[in-house]
Amino acid sequence: MYTIYHIPGKKIGVTRNINKRVTEQQGYAPDEYEVLLTSDDINYVSDMEIELQKSYGYKVDRQSYKNLINKNNQMKINATEQTSTFPFPLNKLKGNLMDNVGVKWSTEHGEFELTKESIKWIIANARTSMFNTNRSFIYNKAFSSIFNETYNTNDRFELIRQWAHAKGIYDKGDSKTQYIKLMEESGELAKALLTNDRDEIIDAIGDIAVVLTNLAALEKLTIEDCIDSAYKVIANRKGKMINGTFVKQTL
Repeated sequence: MYTIYHIPGKKIGVTRNINKRVTEQQGYAPDEYEVLLTSDDINYVSDMEIELQKSYGYKVDRQSYKNLINKNNQMKINATEQTSTFPFPLNKLKGNLMDNVGVKWSTEHGEFELTKESIKWIIANARTSMFNTNRSFIYNKAFSSIFNETYNTNDRFELIRQWAHAKGIYDKGDSKTQYIKLMEESGELAKALLTNDRDEIIDAIGDIAVVLTNLAALEKLTIEDCIDSAYKVIANRKGKMINGTFVKQTL
């Protein structure tokens, strides 16, 4: 079922899950928007959305909703060898991707899927298409390195370093700043553990790994070497568990 919703003074849009799209993602309470109509006819809904946008004086979408969705009611994703292109501009990408969680598509780099975690990555790394500003794209190889099961584990850290270089963290940042960031992320992890928020636990642990990777690089080290060094120390360490903590054996 498709729903045309109206946020007074803001926009008119279409969604298949109004609570997730408008309340959870956009932050509007039920009394801050209205449902204009519902229908299971995508052609009717697409045409009415445009007509209503015109009649209310809002910006009219350049592409109708039906042209963004395939026959299986999934978003159309144009995949080439190098890129995957989404039929939305960057400022509308998140909501539309969240509406299509579970959609899968094939590329030269394997099978891709829209999940809560992969959408976060897409939003952070998507770029505007040079051919159409109403479209955005990602590089398949970079996406595959993170979310394809066949990637090389070490690629994770290299991709983090490439990202940090691009953001100027290594040129303009310093170890002390990264240490402060590490403490912030540790606090987020503590909060997530106390509230048993699994998504936030995953997010916080990932952020800590990113910060440690950058901290090592700023100290002219690699996170891989630091991990290897630590493992050599603990590999043959003896001890026992006491009150939930491993306590090493002392001589």
